[in-house]
Amino acid sequence: MADLNPLSWWRRFLALPNDSSVKTFLVAFMVASVSAVAVAVTAVSLRPLQDANVAREREQRMAEMLASVPGLADIIGDVDADALETRIVDLDSGGFAEDIDPATFDIAAASADPERSTTLDPADDVAGIGRRPDMMPAYLVRSDDKLLLAILPGYAAGYQSTIRAYVALEGDLNTIAAVSIYEQGETPGLGTRITDPAWQAQWAGKRVADDTGEIKLQVVRGGSGSEFEVDAITGATRSSMGVSNLVRFWLGDLGFGPFLARLRDGKV
Repeated sequence: MADLNPLSWWRRFLALPNDSSVKTFLVAFMVASVSAVAVAVTAVSLRPLQDANVAREREQRMAEMLASVPGLADIIGDVDADALETRIVDLDSGGFAEDIDPATFDIAAASADPERSTTLDPADDVAGIGRRPDMMPAYLVRSDDKLLLAILPGYAAGYQSTIRAYVALEGDLNTIAAVSIYEQGETPGLGTRITDPAWQAQWAGKRVADDTGEIKLQVVRGGSGSEFEVDAITGATRSSMGVSNLVRFWLGDLGFGPFLARLRDGKV
């Protein structure tokens, strides 16, 4: 009668010579299986912690921007800088995408997915990004139903890297409250100066569009001379222009333009 006792099977397996191909294969299989289970369990168990850390990092960057940029504290007043209303915006319609969780939305993943992004015509691709996500997050600060700030993320090609930044608009949605660059890989000592607080502070108070709605805000060389101009960094013109292109694209018709129009009219 066949011995079906698992312990007997295990003893016979251990009794096999160490150079047995069967024993080698089964040991390798068991080690791989246990390792795979351990990795899967660890990944699943740590995922909430990882998500929480990502969310906390994002909130910290936003809070730091609100706290560190000159003049922003006057705009938000007594509003808690961490209490931001986070929404996902459908860039084509300008409305909110209610079925997408802002906490799990990934801009990079969306931009790389042909099903969730749009290929840009080179003539319209001011930011030099190739593809634009169909959805993007937006952060709103309100007090007593009055809009104080609209904080919009964006990215664009710089001289030798992708520049990522937050653009904060005052409640009129046509005045820059702040531009905060949080990721870049530009030339050290030159292009990296776009992160200098003094240069970023130049953006505050600048107007985005004229009375006709045409976007006029831009970086210029040789000194800014109007409410629509920001002085480029000497020796880092292309990096400076990358920031200019970022702002112009993401506040334009292919970026958050439709959303800003609806927000201004009280339709979202």
